[in-house]
Amino acid sequence: MPEGDTVWRTAHRLHRALSGAEVVLCDLRFPSLATLDLRGAHTLEVVSRGKHLLHRFDSGVTLHSHLKMEGQWRVEAPIDTPRWLRRDDLRAAVGTTSWSALGLRLGQLDAVPTSAEGTLVGHLGPDLLGPDWDLPVALANLRGSATTIGAALLDQRNLAGIGTLWASESLFLSRIGPWTPAADLDDADLERVVTRAHTLLDQSRHHAVQSSTGSRRKGEEHYVHARSGRPCRRCGTTIRVAMIGPAGRERTMFYCPGCQQGLGPTDDGRPQRPLGSSSGRGSSYRRP
Repeated sequence: MPEGDTVWRTAHRLHRALSGAEVVLCDLRFPSLATLDLRGAHTLEVVSRGKHLLHRFDSGVTLHSHLKMEGQWRVEAPIDTPRWLRRDDLRAAVGTTSWSALGLRLGQLDAVPTSAEGTLVGHLGPDLLGPDWDLPVALANLRGSATTIGAALLDQRNLAGIGTLWASESLFLSRIGPWTPAADLDDADLERVVTRAHTLLDQSRHHAVQSSTGSRRKGEEHYVHARSGRPCRRCGTTIRVAMIGPAGRERTMFYCPGCQQGLGPTDDGRPQRPLGSSSGRGSSYRRP
């Protein structure tokens, strides 16, 4: 699932292409929106809120989308738009005379009055990349979470924008075990991991390749994420992946047992092959 930095970059690209221009193409392929026609309206702005996209129009309507696991928005020239409109996985098209925004495989699409955006995103905690970013509030939310720090970071109600990539990398760089109860961390450790995550997302939103190591060469971008079965870049221990979070909402977490306080309680300790291997337990985990 795209994380906050990727969604911010998507919003920035859509805003540059569409802001101020009149909508001349509107094709929304969700049953609840099939009759909504935005033609004639002008785009005021496209912004991100955590992992959510908010496309605001001067007609007082906001088109809200969430990419979920496989969604994306493309920007294409009008001359190339017809071939995209023929695709079975197209879920939305909003176009001007200059550019078309094409939503493929979108996990969620809604339209609400702009004044009612809170019904869709009001549950989110402070956005790490938004104007509402509030470190003390985020820390208080995490402190009050009756779960592990790894699961708490992934809970968008605490702070918005972190996914499995930046949770895994931030905890590794802070030398904190993902399964440590959030309430057990002292103030300095909790602030360190959140500040680290904020810095990583803020730096990454300006680059197409997400990196925590400083290198954007293929295979060198991350310390632990998607590196299960491979040696830790810091201590040489084999990186592992295990599930974290409440039943029914588990997520994958990559970590180093050598640097992060041993095996997680959901990790059975059996050998894991590197992701992408043709056999072995590690190949059963899909990259989040």
